Amino acid sequence: MIPRTLFDADHELFRDNVRKFLEAEVVPFHLQWERDGQVDRALWNRAGAQGLLVPTAPEEYGGVGADFRYNAIVSEEVSRLGLTGLGWSVHSDIIVPYLLKYATQEQKERYIPGCVSGDIVTAIAMTEPGTGSDLQGIKTTAVVDGDEYVINGSKTFITNGQHADLVVVVAKTDPAAGAAGTSLILVPAGTPGFEKGSNLEKVGLKAQDTSELFFNDVRVPRTNLLGKEGEGFIYLMQELPQERLCIALMAVAVIEAVLEQTVEYVKDRKAFGKPIATFQNTQFKLAEMAAEATAARVFVDRCLELHLAGQLDTVTASKAKLLCTELQCRVIDECVQLHGGYGYMWEYPIARAYADARVQRIYGGTSEVMKLIIGRSMLA
Repeated sequence: MIPRTLFDADHELFRDNVRKFLEAEVVPFHLQWERDGQVDRALWNRAGAQGLLVPTAPEEYGGVGADFRYNAIVSEEVSRLGLTGLGWSVHSDIIVPYLLKYATQEQKERYIPGCVSGDIVTAIAMTEPGTGSDLQGIKTTAVVDGDEYVINGSKTFITNGQHADLVVVVAKTDPAAGAAGTSLILVPAGTPGFEKGSNLEKVGLKAQDTSELFFNDVRVPRTNLLGKEGEGFIYLMQELPQERLCIALMAVAVIEAVLEQTVEYVKDRKAFGKPIATFQNTQFKLAEMAAEATAARVFVDRCLELHLAGQLDTVTASKAKLLCTELQCRVIDECVQLHGGYGYMWEYPIARAYADARVQRIYGGTSEVMKLIIGRSMLA
């Protein structure tokens, strides 16, 4: 394996601590949480106490002001162990960054310390029953009434929806203005008219609570506006490179993990009286996947370097997301095949990885949207 030069000794010490925490506090319970449909809420506080939530938060808000490599380490180790029930990446890498960049000082002081400690779990309400990747098509409205916004609409497929204490709601404050009429509004759980629907039953990510959210004449102060009115769509677009980078980072970590598992399995599994690792087909398949995994790892690490330097653009992040999630699904499918019938049994990690991987090509922007972004940039 090509050595990674991104991380120093402090990063690797943190990685070791993350791995130990996950092996002690998450791995033994994750199967049960898959049956429950969500993780233990107290886990968020334990993770916060270990500095696993929002490592980039400044010290003034209870964080340590670390660089984004620490976020990447958490995501990689979670993914490597197949712990798909944890909504930490959505919280730390997607939602809280909106607060760090666009919130008022009062909002930061009110919410960010709780986000770091795990007392506050966040969610972002973008997707609606009639819209997916087309964020301009949302129907949820936030109408000004005196000093309040009145929010009406519904959202679906919302990660952390059941546990969420604070939701960033994407809503139209000026429906006639198209994308320019989109705003982000903070809605705390328990606000009258805000209801959490059912915890959705999914093909994979079974321990990850994913919910419908309903807003019926929900009233919040106009001071709950995040950033400027009408700037919400711009904020969403500005944060997408980091989101897509995170998805790519997790995809490569999963690819490497399932390859390791498969190599060990084919050494033990026998057919026609000898280990299938001795068959040329097995060796060729593993060689092809290993080569592709190495290429993906090098590219994603370069994207992370660009991101740390503030130079990761939307097109490059879209390439990373497209390449790595498509490769993830293909590699896992091949590894299931090498496992034979046991690869289809839920008790084997490869089977759960197979179910979990499919959504990677959908959320954060579908593969088709990634291709549109890349293709249009080439023809501009």
